[in-house]
Amino acid sequence: MQWADVGLDEGTVEVRGTVLRLRAGGLVVKPSPKSAAGRRILELPSWAVIMLRRRQAEDVGENELACQVFPAPVAGGIRDPSNTLKMMRQAFKRAGFNEVTSHCFRKTVATLMDEAGVSARSAADQLGHAKPSLTADIYMGRKKRATGAAEVLEGAFQP
Repeated sequence: MQWADVGLDEGTVEVRGTVLRLRAGGLVVKPSPKSAAGRRILELPSWAVIMLRRRQAEDVGENELACQVFPAPVAGGIRDPSNTLKMMRQAFKRAGFNEVTSHCFRKTVATLMDEAGVSARSAADQLGHAKPSLTADIYMGRKKRATGAAEVLEGAFQP
């Protein structure tokens, strides 16, 4: 994510590319996500905007590598996705969440959106899925106790 992708005043971030590791060329930013649905503008919660504002204030404006919101920890510049996932796994493990993966966060977002009554279409847009059915089938939580059936059936059968 580059600072050019972030709209702090609007509270948004635009997903418009993905990082790839080329065998011969190292890390590059592919100027489009994996799919057309992957290119999107996401609304940020207020706590994320606060964190990003703080981060931007600490950023070195003259540094050519400062365009990255989360630069590589040692060399700066583009973060290697594999190294980032490894660091996340280590952080989860230290926090006592041995079974948590970065993918769990995507499923959690979809489930929380579902529980808040947000449509599968909106959740699909958030996650960058072309088909809301995929989001509903794979990402949204199931086995909900409060399905609404009791309320519907309440008036159907009176003793």
